[in-house]
Amino acid sequence: MTTALIYLVVMLLVAAVVFLLAAVVFGRGEEMAPLAPGSSPTRLPVDDITGEDVQSVRYQLVLRGYKMSEVDWVMHRLGAEIDELRARVRELEAARENAQ
Repeated sequence: MTTALIYLVVMLLVAAVVFLLAAVVFGRGEEMAPLAPGSSPTRLPVDDITGEDVQSVRYQLVLRGYKMSEVDWVMHRLGAEIDELRARVRELEAARENAQ
């Protein structure tokens, strides 16, 4: 019985050392520092969204991935911007056709 208990204690110590060593070497796997609770890295300009703006969007990570409300907000903004740009293109094309 004593041998089994010693074996179990040694195994737990080895597992703890391996875990701590891996945690120190690999960290938590984050590239950026964690955000303060309630803050959001999701930012877009008020007008004239560019491709670079879209590529630089970052979402707050939550338990199961990205925060859905932030992703939904960005998609809504991009959709509205695209709709506005397409409406402006239609206006300009109509004005050009009327001028000819």
